[in-house]
Amino acid sequence: MSSAKTGNILHNHKILVANRGEIAMRIMRACGKLGIPFAAIHTAEDAASGHVLLARAKGGEKSLFRVSSYHDANELMSVADEAACTAVHPGYGFFAEDFRFARRVTKRDRKMIFIGPSWKIIRELGDKINTKRLARSLGVPTVPGSDRPIYDEMEAERIAKTIFEFQEQQGITHPLVLVKASAGGGGMGIEEVYDPDQFRSVYRRVRNYALRQFKDEGVLIEQRIMDFNHLEVQIVSDRTGSNPVHFGTRNCSIQSTGLQKRIEVAPGFTPQALRYSFDAQKVLDDIVAYSLKMARSVGYDNVGTWEWIVTRKGEPFLMEVNTRIQVENGVSARIAKIRGQGGVDLIAEQIRTGLGEPLGYRQDDIDFEGVGIEYRLIAEDPDSNFTPWVGRIERFDWKDAPWLTMLTHVPDKLPYEIPTEFDPNLALAIIHGKDIQEAKARGAAFLDSLSLTGQNDSGASLKSNAAFLKDNTERILLF
Repeated sequence: MSSAKTGNILHNHKILVANRGEIAMRIMRACGKLGIPFAAIHTAEDAASGHVLLARAKGGEKSLFRVSSYHDANELMSVADEAACTAVHPGYGFFAEDFRFARRVTKRDRKMIFIGPSWKIIRELGDKINTKRLARSLGVPTVPGSDRPIYDEMEAERIAKTIFEFQEQQGITHPLVLVKASAGGGGMGIEEVYDPDQFRSVYRRVRNYALRQFKDEGVLIEQRIMDFNHLEVQIVSDRTGSNPVHFGTRNCSIQSTGLQKRIEVAPGFTPQALRYSFDAQKVLDDIVAYSLKMARSVGYDNVGTWEWIVTRKGEPFLMEVNTRIQVENGVSARIAKIRGQGGVDLIAEQIRTGLGEPLGYRQDDIDFEGVGIEYRLIAEDPDSNFTPWVGRIERFDWKDAPWLTMLTHVPDKLPYEIPTEFDPNLALAIIHGKDIQEAKARGAAFLDSLSLTGQNDSGASLKSNAAFLKDNTERILLF
């Protein structure tokens, strides 16, 4: 349930759920908690998806609209107009961090509300270089490297040479330079350079990729930090932008070979239960303080995530800011309480504050209890570079437990054909325990109880990452 009473301000709204799958389902359920009607969309490929079934059950046929693509802004605006929506929730992916789309939603003749930060904030923090420049101006530590778009090849080579030399001076035997598309995200548009003589060709390749994918040739050149943990800070604020709070930290260090998250844990470290070679509590406190400092500086006015690298020496470096709700918001909500009350729903908080309600609580009102683990169940082959698997799911069940939350768009009625047009994400399993040991034990028990089978058109059995998740459970939060 919502952590604050909803006011009359919500009752005059209707939200376009501009996404698919489990995030669309979470948005619909949050709307239900808040008493807000919605309109949902789907493509032909998603006709059997759970989000379509839920929209039909919660809102009826009139709440459901078929579109040719989730990427077509014109179609989305047409649906919003036909359904008389007053706000658009982009979820994650697609248009979630597209400031032009957010601006269009709020500036068109029939204005609507974009459920997310204001378009100006998305534009400012969506660019890694702008974010780094802002962070440095506030004394927030960032990864060594450029803090503005690099378009000149000779200048890029000079910066790379400086970073290589710096690492050698630090005693790093195999220095690396990271070349990143400044407008990219989610691990896209990033390459490593081991040999200074190879830098020029990699720089050209990333620059051309950035132009094709993001319409911006801006390239960021950074030191490549190899031995690190990936931590996040969950921020929530209302439209005043003056009173951001945090909902703790997460550790997202267990990833695929393509640096895509597979297990997320809240909180980011557990110094009470595990030993670290640095002051882990101080690191957690520092990255929270730095994140809130930046949020206040820009007047951040919705949900967002500050992403951090923490080295084995306990040095934190800001990596980027994600100006949207994230897949893993649920694991942070699972361990949070507001004024002693659990059941926090960060998507509901995002919606009601996005529509103009005040936050209604302060940092002192938020407490945390236990440890949460989120597993991303995906149809993929970890033994073959996490290659996506395509085919039919014929069985998908597990043993329910009070400490388990399953979020999935896979319908109860099987078989279900996994659409080839999208990533083969199947479910999020959120586990709660009173401490890290209990959470890990429960996580392993869940994975043992899981039955996930199917086959493709050739008769080959379904591939999933369930075994990978179990194999990596024991090393959760270790560094």
